[in-house]
Amino acid sequence: MHTEKTFKIKGMHCASCAGIIEKTFKKLEGVHSAEVNFGTETAKVSFDETKVDPHHLSRKIEPLGYSLDMPTAESMGMSPDEHAAHTGINQSKKEKLAEIANMRKKVLSAIPLAIFSVLVMTWEILIRFKIFPEMPYVLAEFFHHLMPLLALYILLIIGKPYLLGFYRFLRYGKANMDTLIGIGTSVAFTYSFMVSAFEETLKPYINVENTYYDVTIIVITFIALGKYLEARSKLKTGDAIEKLLNLQAKTALVVRDGKEQEIPIDQVVHNDLIIVKPAGKIPVDGVITEGSSYVDEAMISGEPMPVEKNVGDIIIAGTINTSGSFTFKATKIGSETMLAQIIKMVEEAQGSKAPIQALADKISAVFVPIVLVIAFVSLGAWLIIGSSYLGFSQSLSFGLVSFVGILVIACPCALGLATPTAIIVGVGKGAREGILIKDAATLEKLHQVDVVVVDKTGTITKGKPELISIKNHTKNSDDKLISILASLENKSEHPIANAIVSYAKEKNLPLSQIKNFNAIKGKGLKAEINNIEYYAGSTKLISDLNLKFDSKSLEKDTLNGKTPVILATEKEVLGVAFVSDAIKKEAIEAVKNLHKLGIKVVMLTGDDKNTARHIADQVGIDDIVAEVLPEDKLNKIKELQNKGKIVAMAGDGVNDAPALAQADIGIAMATGTDVAIESAGITLLHGDISKLVKAIKLSKITMRGIKQNLFWAFIYNIVGIPLAGGAFYPIFGWLLSPVFAGLAMAFSSVSVVTNSLRLKAKKL
Repeated sequence: MHTEKTFKIKGMHCASCAGIIEKTFKKLEGVHSAEVNFGTETAKVSFDETKVDPHHLSRKIEPLGYSLDMPTAESMGMSPDEHAAHTGINQSKKEKLAEIANMRKKVLSAIPLAIFSVLVMTWEILIRFKIFPEMPYVLAEFFHHLMPLLALYILLIIGKPYLLGFYRFLRYGKANMDTLIGIGTSVAFTYSFMVSAFEETLKPYINVENTYYDVTIIVITFIALGKYLEARSKLKTGDAIEKLLNLQAKTALVVRDGKEQEIPIDQVVHNDLIIVKPAGKIPVDGVITEGSSYVDEAMISGEPMPVEKNVGDIIIAGTINTSGSFTFKATKIGSETMLAQIIKMVEEAQGSKAPIQALADKISAVFVPIVLVIAFVSLGAWLIIGSSYLGFSQSLSFGLVSFVGILVIACPCALGLATPTAIIVGVGKGAREGILIKDAATLEKLHQVDVVVVDKTGTITKGKPELISIKNHTKNSDDKLISILASLENKSEHPIANAIVSYAKEKNLPLSQIKNFNAIKGKGLKAEINNIEYYAGSTKLISDLNLKFDSKSLEKDTLNGKTPVILATEKEVLGVAFVSDAIKKEAIEAVKNLHKLGIKVVMLTGDDKNTARHIADQVGIDDIVAEVLPEDKLNKIKELQNKGKIVAMAGDGVNDAPALAQADIGIAMATGTDVAIESAGITLLHGDISKLVKAIKLSKITMRGIKQNLFWAFIYNIVGIPLAGGAFYPIFGWLLSPVFAGLAMAFSSVSVVTNSLRLKAKKL
């Protein structure tokens, strides 16, 4: 049985780790595809369950120092729902913090030794330049015997992961960052120990005054410090998931057998009646059955103003009740809720790979072996060529410095972190703004869009009729006229009738009792209020009554997309109410901002051309294609793509699904259908099209951050490796100490993660 699962991976240290695991999985029978992400420390594997299982996958990578993390809910002390509540990185927040705390202890134990080594090294350098006096003999001998012990502690305790990396390289031929550090520091320590142990024997052949215990101590300390800072920073990149998880209520106040009882959230079942009190979190999705209130929906809409909720309105888990109490019926629970779906979508998007990362992955896959070759070539060049000019002793000393320096500075961590950390932050920022991104490829491509195609109903317009204006032919107030009309329409179930009644209720207009209600099929209705017979309906109804009215004026309004509802008595027309699918307030501003970004806007709609043109003119849309069927929408997308355009399509209906799937970027309104949302790469919560502009800006700043990260990751190695290898020594006399190489390597990873975190502060 074919399945696709995402696993958390333990033991990853760099981009080459991801490459090793990916290659190992792909070689296994039954594995169709594997995608390993160093930034999120996850592996998305598509496999045949009849041929391979997760435990088999884990066993294959365990000898290489990695494993799949597959804890059960019970072992973690969580409910099944909470078990899914992770930070989007690798382990639960508690596990990750424990790991970071352990790293911190090791770093704190190593730093004093590194400082001591720096002081000794500095003293020795200053002695050579005759700035400081010679060390007293007793002190020099003390340091001579102390430094190997300090270096041994650092190498075996703090540097244990790197020694294991060296061992796995020798046994399995798989090299990663740990291998580079392990070889470099082991060689430095072994050479120094041999010089210390056989000083007199080696004295005639090499310079026994040079040992590199300080290199072993300081480099490993810098690397450990860098990994600690990197892990702490990476934890911050995934905080969007944590914040979403914190929105989930832990308990719910349900009504069962006529009694109120507070139960854990995972015990709520469908159709439970749940009471929400002021300031309470809404535990699951549902529909209000009793009461009303204002609900803070900022977590799904990004909008700060609470939204009024009445009987029949949908409410979302994680939102906050601000004022009154109400009762609602649970319709979606557990993983069905919108909050759970948002968390799942964000996790999957943060774990996916952007196409731009392919370059970094390819380089990382061959990087470590190439670096090993360069390091040995550099050592050989110093010994063969350098000996002719500097002598064997000096050449060996410089060769070892270059060998260790290259291995240390060439760590591909920054390269592996460049793309995923920016994606994690970008997707998380989008979620907080009400922009749900399905995968990294969508986020990357969005910044290239030059045409946005929008559906009319539900995207540019609200998707439901509203009373927008009234022509009053009486001396009574408009409110009086609407009150009469709404009283008549209150008995009707027609959407236009609902629009009029909703308007009256919003304005708190009184509704009168009616008698002798009669629906006139295809034309309207009639009823009595206070013994006066009223009629409400279309022009056909008024024509049947032989009443005079301005038909040409009504025809003009109809062409502009308005539906007239005429109110009359047997003797005269009292007024005309105009109902229309109102334009969303944010649509005009959104189109204007898209134009500022240099993006053309095209509207596709099944409505007639006059209505479409009228709405397009109001909103400022460039082009319209009206009276189209779903397949026509699809063909229009293809037509634009054939012209070389990168097309984004925004829609909300079932009829939009084919076009959303065809578009380079499909954008669904969360107020729309599930089919549309499934077909789209981006979902805009609350159906707010203004978020489309924010999504494009988010894509632009995320891509800018990725390119900056890749630039710095590459530049560190392009400059650092030749410098460490001694390429500049014949010209400028420059040779990079492994100590500074370690510092540069640590700084490169931290700087890349820090640059990604800057995206959080960017305004959309």
